Amino acid sequence: MSKLDAYKKQGYLPTIGIECHVQLKTKTKLFAGVGNDARGARPNTLISHICLGMPGALPVLNEGAVELAMRAAFALGTSPQEYSKFDRKHYFYPDLPKGYQITQFDEPIIVGGEVQIEVEGTERKIAITRAHLEEDAGKSSHPAGADYSLVDLNRAGTPLLEIVSEPQIHSAAEAKAYAHELYLLMRYGGVSEADLYHGNMRFDVNVSVSKDDGLGTRTETKNLNSFKSVEKSVEYEIARQIELLEKGEVIVQETRGWDDAKQKTVSQRSKEEAHDYRYFPEPDLPPLVIDKKHSDKVKQSMSVLPGELRKKLQQLDIAQSTVETLVEQMPAGNFMYDITDGLGPLQAKRIANWLATDIQAMVTNEQLVWDDAFLDRESMTSLSRLVDENQISSSGAKKVLQTLVKQGGDPMTIAKEQNLLQVSDEGKLGAIVSSIIENNPKAVADIKAGQEKVLGFLVGQVMKESRGRANPALAQQLIKKELGL
Repeated sequence: MSKLDAYKKQGYLPTIGIECHVQLKTKTKLFAGVGNDARGARPNTLISHICLGMPGALPVLNEGAVELAMRAAFALGTSPQEYSKFDRKHYFYPDLPKGYQITQFDEPIIVGGEVQIEVEGTERKIAITRAHLEEDAGKSSHPAGADYSLVDLNRAGTPLLEIVSEPQIHSAAEAKAYAHELYLLMRYGGVSEADLYHGNMRFDVNVSVSKDDGLGTRTETKNLNSFKSVEKSVEYEIARQIELLEKGEVIVQETRGWDDAKQKTVSQRSKEEAHDYRYFPEPDLPPLVIDKKHSDKVKQSMSVLPGELRKKLQQLDIAQSTVETLVEQMPAGNFMYDITDGLGPLQAKRIANWLATDIQAMVTNEQLVWDDAFLDRESMTSLSRLVDENQISSSGAKKVLQTLVKQGGDPMTIAKEQNLLQVSDEGKLGAIVSSIIENNPKAVADIKAGQEKVLGFLVGQVMKESRGRANPALAQQLIKKELGL
């Protein structure tokens, strides 16, 4: 029984909506010509008069951020709005020097769209309400034991796209699947680096439970930066709310945080309503108008998206886990998508398995970084052809592969340098076979007595004697010939 079924058995329906802040991978900030990559930068070094909200500072919209938002629209299966505008959202906090945030309120750049997920074999489409451009605030930190807080404004003005889902998610597993698929869409769409560790994507999860098809009082758990924390926070919050309702208590609408060490949500503050922010149109920025010619140009530049890639990979007759590994690792997924056409089914399947198992193992063991891997159609297909032609064994091919993806090169040359080419000369192999037969009289007697499975033992001995270089098919053929089988 799934957890959702268990909740329904109790008479409760959980409902979840997710807001995701996606950091756009521009070179500069949303309204200022200041570097956008704050990783490793000293505090308060990537700032300008615009970031600080100095009197008279005028924002200028970053065209690159607009194009990335347009790409997000196409990744979500919709199109950017021809007309949108910016607004001021007022609130007061030390990491927001202006006293307001420039965002989009009632006329955002994206309306509609969807994210398709699969949970326990069931496919679902989660609708997108909207997505809007906005600037990020700075970062406050609170040193332990200190009676002060520190403010770093390097992040102030970073371009964000806030993507808001419809409240159509009903379990922790679905929430995790949605967050993960959205992550893939933003990466494949070229919208964001989507580095969760550095906060390129942050999830705010709204959870409510009710005893009918309506919505209960919701809580919002903010700033989740992993798929696991999305899943676990939803699980915890559903259970917490059901427990309160079972006791006859009331759910308080509030903002909560996730305590990863204790695996629980904690109350932070009461939830603000939209009117608390005193929105009004941003007077320093004109409305954003996107013409169809520009929109079509961006659409044509889009590369393959996860759903299309999955369909193509599933035609290769490979395990679904292999498909998901290739989709997860974008360089591998894009490589397979580009080379699959024109390859025979056996070659395509072999290369897909090399990528998802052998090369992925190198990445997992920190011997390689996917973005640095030499993935070349000609060299990969040449290596696969060497296996087809029995010039190299499958295990030998994997050894060549390790060198190939690290430094590139010609598979045949690498195989020769590493002494991995199979011995297919009947004369040389025949001498080894004769020696093995002479030194294993019992195995020979067993085979002649009808135990043909022992033949594999003799082939193994030939492989051992040849240090893995013998052509196993030819070795078996020569053994049978010498034994008169």
